[in-house]
Amino acid sequence: MAEGTVKLRCPICKKPVKSTDPDFPFCSERCRTIDLGKWASGQYVISSPVKDTEDEFGPESEAERPDDE
Repeated sequence: MAEGTVKLRCPICKKPVKSTDPDFPFCSERCRTIDLGKWASGQYVISSPVKDTEDEFGPESEAERPDDE
């Protein structure tokens, strides 16, 4: 295998795909379209983002603030 080439499998049909293939990470336009259809129909979902504690409390918490404010 040539340097810089990664060999993976198509996420739709599991056929081997090289990172240098034009439809990477899919093996073909057909599999690319199937994947797009799954996103469009709602079969794939992204979970809600994890909240950062800084979002809830601001850049510094109450315990870190000086009393003379």
